Amino acid sequence: MAVGDRADQANELPQSFLTKDAFRELFGVLAACGYTIVGPRVDQEAIVYGELESPDDLPIGWTDEQAPGEYRLKKREDEKTFGFAVGPHSWKQFLFPPQSRLLTANKEDGTWQFTNNDEPPPRYAFLGVRACELAAIHVQDRVFMGDNYVDPIYAARRTGALLIAVNCTEAAPTCFCTSMNTGPRCSGGYDLVLTELDDGYVLEAGTQVGAEILSELETTTATETHLASAETARQEAIDQIERRFNTDDIRDLLLNNLDHHQWDDVAERCLSCTNCTMVCPTCFCSSVEQVSDLTVEEVEHQRVWDSCFNFDFSYMHGGGIRGTIRSRYRQWLTHKLGSWIDQFGTSGCVGCGRCITWCPVGIDLTQEVDAIRKSPKEPTGPQPDETL
Repeated sequence: MAVGDRADQANELPQSFLTKDAFRELFGVLAACGYTIVGPRVDQEAIVYGELESPDDLPIGWTDEQAPGEYRLKKREDEKTFGFAVGPHSWKQFLFPPQSRLLTANKEDGTWQFTNNDEPPPRYAFLGVRACELAAIHVQDRVFMGDNYVDPIYAARRTGALLIAVNCTEAAPTCFCTSMNTGPRCSGGYDLVLTELDDGYVLEAGTQVGAEILSELETTTATETHLASAETARQEAIDQIERRFNTDDIRDLLLNNLDHHQWDDVAERCLSCTNCTMVCPTCFCSSVEQVSDLTVEEVEHQRVWDSCFNFDFSYMHGGGIRGTIRSRYRQWLTHKLGSWIDQFGTSGCVGCGRCITWCPVGIDLTQEVDAIRKSPKEPTGPQPDETL
């Protein structure tokens, strides 16, 4: 079923309750439907996304401690499965892979033969998608599928994906989804959504596909106690979010302050390391490379992730047009929060806070914008070497 056809078809079905023991059944149901299950797991001292064989692979009893430039895993005092915020991975890597083969050329009898990448896409079931991540997937849907020019790799992977969301019951200090109106409660865009309680999960279907999966599980109708506990748990996440981000007229604020001194200030701290763009769930910069084997008898045309923080990314006509960190940071922030709105009708930021946590020097984009807002300057236009 196409993504567009999977808009809310579940009607007003009653919410269900699934015990933690019965939660195991979900893996069997998804496997029987032909899905490859992907979700959070602990690896290299972080909670990342990868393939799951059983619920035992999930980060049961783990949480994370986050701050600008800081991330640590910590054991919980309970056995919650989803008692953490977001880690360095996003679902982007499965829908818009870091490396994709576009075309292969093989030399046969002195003649090059070209073949397109026609491998069938994997059929993913994403387990544990947060509200901000649903918003990020929606943003990338707009970028890759929302116009006449549809990215075939993204579209094939996205159309077949099942989204099982999880409402946040805990938030990190770097989260600001409430300011971006993207969470922490899932409001749509999912097939199924869970809210974790001590003894199980409150479930709700968002599409007919989700309702069919739900019907295969041994559930009971959620009681008033279950629903009240779920509401309390979701509210706790809201109450924990202290970071605020004023987005009023943010496009005009940034584009009218292209020569603000704050860009110089942040450039002195920024390493141009690309971490923020790599962990961002919506950034989509890429480049195309030609990769050959040692005999040069086979050449692959590959698309790989890139970043506007790389000097060579702005290369044209013999040189890079953004030669300074100042210009590259400004390009990233003004595009993400400003000109992205002109292109796609929405901000490119969903308030997940990853760019803050995984910046080695702890640069906080909410603080950078706030600094400009407190002392805006009249627009004078970009300097000659600072082209957007």
